[in-house]
Amino acid sequence: MNLDLTISPLRQWVDFKQSPLVIAGPCSAESEEQLMQTCQALQHLKVDVLRAGIWKPRTRPNSFEGFGEKALPWLQTVRKELKMPVAVEVATPQHIELALKYDVDILWLGARTTVNPFNVQEVADALRGVDVPVMIKNPVNPDLALWIGAIERIAQAGITKIAAIHRGFSSFQKTKYRNVPMWQIPIELKTYLPEIPLICDPSHIGGARDLIGPLSQKALDLNYDGLMIETHINPDQAMSDAQQQVTPTRLEEILSELKIRLVKSDNAIFINQLEELRAQIDNLDQELVELLGARLALVEKAGEYKKENNVTIFQMERWDEIFRSRQQWAEKMNLNKDFIAEIYKLIHVESIRKQTEVMSRTEAKA
Repeated sequence: MNLDLTISPLRQWVDFKQSPLVIAGPCSAESEEQLMQTCQALQHLKVDVLRAGIWKPRTRPNSFEGFGEKALPWLQTVRKELKMPVAVEVATPQHIELALKYDVDILWLGARTTVNPFNVQEVADALRGVDVPVMIKNPVNPDLALWIGAIERIAQAGITKIAAIHRGFSSFQKTKYRNVPMWQIPIELKTYLPEIPLICDPSHIGGARDLIGPLSQKALDLNYDGLMIETHINPDQAMSDAQQQVTPTRLEEILSELKIRLVKSDNAIFINQLEELRAQIDNLDQELVELLGARLALVEKAGEYKKENNVTIFQMERWDEIFRSRQQWAEKMNLNKDFIAEIYKLIHVESIRKQTEVMSRTEAKA
């Protein structure tokens, strides 16, 4: 998928110190003093853009929802005195008007906005004729089409400075993350829209300070273009999302510990070895596809026998046996049993689809 425009690279947005781009600042602007103290501490780090929440849409009412327009002059002062670009979240045309009135450099759409195409379109209409960078967070639910749709709507409004922010996805499953990363979704987004810069928000993915470092490293290992990390001068006293904010001192430690990987290498030995390994992987992948084809052919034949003998497609006892035994085999091979379980869930879905197709085809002939 290619949008009919040229996306401006990140370095046309802001002259950042070095890769990756680093955006940092408090979850919420709580007072002029808190905001200034936090941003002053960040000014001397490898931080390129200052962020602060002005409007804070919360899941439940009666929570701190930001100071709104009252806080924008605080951010404007920070921008002027520290000579650094600032970014805020916007969710309505009024937010955009006020943010631009107070010289905000970069806007972003939050996950609760991105999930609603009506809201995104209102924001897009308000952005027409405005030359401002816009970052778009993934929607709350794991829906790649919604994320791409939001990017397209903003692009069609004439915005050429666009980035995507990966902040994880809500899940009913209990995990160690506040929002499950589901790394495959942002990777697929880059496959569709390779020109879009991709920024990771480890604060919202992890929901806990001790996860920010590992998540940031994972993002860089996957060739993300930047990080957005919530930072507070006194995070334990923060009025929102205290558990996921770090001090400027801790942020400096996290950034210093990150390993920056090369996208490519000119080392001839490395290139030759990698090509050999990739050739072997390609051969094994071809064998895997052939084996899957052979397995599905047997599944189809099993479906025909079930039809002839008036037996249901889904057999719970058989599925339990497969699900349990394949994980046991995986452990014996030192493979991640959860990885194998996910593969067999997909295989099972396709097997059900294949046998359903067989049943329908047989009935049509009768």
